[in-house]
Amino acid sequence: MLLTLFILSAGIAPEKKPKPTIYLIGDSTVKNGSGKGEGGLWGWGAYLHTQFDTSEVSIRNYALGGRSSRTFISEGLWDKVLVKLKPGDYVFIQFGHNDSSPVNDDSRARGTLKGTGEDTEEIDNILTKKHEIVHTYGWYIRKYISDAKAKRAIPVVFSLVPRNMWENGKVVRASEDYGKWAKEAAQAGKAYFIDLNEIIAAKYDPLGEKEVTTKLFLTDHTHTNEAGAIINAQSVAEGIR
Repeated sequence: MLLTLFILSAGIAPEKKPKPTIYLIGDSTVKNGSGKGEGGLWGWGAYLHTQFDTSEVSIRNYALGGRSSRTFISEGLWDKVLVKLKPGDYVFIQFGHNDSSPVNDDSRARGTLKGTGEDTEEIDNILTKKHEIVHTYGWYIRKYISDAKAKRAIPVVFSLVPRNMWENGKVVRASEDYGKWAKEAAQAGKAYFIDLNEIIAAKYDPLGEKEVTTKLFLTDHTHTNEAGAIINAQSVAEGIR
């Protein structure tokens, strides 16, 4: 199935079949704000169309800033994608930046339990005033995978894009936490996995911290400007190839 996406990303028209849709789900690193570059900040989903032959595939960006793998489900955002999925569609899944937040507070209550196991925590959600069972990050990723497969769509799990954080001259990877857990969840769910964290970090390293900071980021270490979003979108296509 990813071979089809490679063909589409290369601009090679395959034999005519119903036009598939790529649905993007994630946080602000996939779609910042309304996706129109407010404040000069962009998510990579805004530029993914430049990497595909859009006469052959549609791209719909349902990502929303501030959401975690948990709240994208609990707020009903995933349901809005699920009802649209048809056989042969793709779901690109990238979460992790907000999953390390508190599990229960009066601000966002969006955190997930660490890891990929079956651990749970029962809470009375301070923010929503509802009783809730919170699962691990990996559990939520596996749910996206199984739900998409039930619709005969093709789930593709991405590790989260790297933050602009450096150590010993190199970008800090997520290979010991959310990047690792994303891979493990994809393997458990028998879904495709693309290590976007590593692909992008390997591009940042030779540029150096100063150039990355001044040319690809604006206000913080997480959200990219247009140039950064374009590099990240190119990295998504590179991962598919």
